[in-house]
Amino acid sequence: MNGSLLFVPSGGLANRMRAVVSAYELCQKVDSTLQVVWFQDWALHAPFRSIFEETPLVAIREATLLDHLLYDRARKKNFFVPALPQRLLFQRHIKEQDVTPLKKQSFDFEAWARGKRCYMSCYQVFGNFPEERYSQLFHPVKEVMDVVNSYRERFGTHTIGLHIRRTDNAESIAKSPTSLFIDKVREEIDLHDNTKVFLATDSTAVKKEFTDAFGTRIITPQEEACRDSISGIRGGVVDLWTLASTQRIYGSAGSSFSPMAASIGGVPLEIMNVQTATF
Repeated sequence: MNGSLLFVPSGGLANRMRAVVSAYELCQKVDSTLQVVWFQDWALHAPFRSIFEETPLVAIREATLLDHLLYDRARKKNFFVPALPQRLLFQRHIKEQDVTPLKKQSFDFEAWARGKRCYMSCYQVFGNFPEERYSQLFHPVKEVMDVVNSYRERFGTHTIGLHIRRTDNAESIAKSPTSLFIDKVREEIDLHDNTKVFLATDSTAVKKEFTDAFGTRIITPQEEACRDSISGIRGGVVDLWTLASTQRIYGSAGSSFSPMAASIGGVPLEIMNVQTATF
């Protein structure tokens, strides 16, 4: 008997992409059908189809009012209402907060899912899959790719990518100071005089610092990065796919963004970290 998985990805964009790819790979391995329900919340205020094209590989639908009642994550915000129908509708159930402990126990997700009606909410990777799954399952909408291509046209023969996370990420600020990235760009210029830099950052001050230091070598969006609007989230997708098009990415500690970009593009990644830097 074939099983099925009703899957609810949560968290920000990169986390949801990882979770969906993990669920897809799981269902491929156990021959289960996969249905993804895409909820909007504070972490990601955008419908799936405002960001990505439909793919024949995964059935992803926008959450309806009925989905909110039946399939949303049961929590204080919704008075745990979905918990009861989920217990009635599904034979197996994993909540997002259970995934990390289960992974630490080397839980067998395949045995759990095989031949059963399952529900799972998740914001992270579980199981193994080839990195090319990202580019197979996620195709940004034309409006996003038009902007990505406009940046690619400004690339040179040697273009690197920087992702410098600031604002709300204390780990990135502490472990990946801007000075490390500036030193790295200077190293790249010493090695490749024609170096161009695509800079993705949530800080206007960082953008100014780099353009002041390196002038026209710097390619960076002028819009402020945010995740509370469709245009802001599309900007994040632009950053991901443009970083993925560079020849090497230098990223910030404590952020899932640059590893995601490296996976999409299959390009080398180095995390800038004062704990491992050599002076």
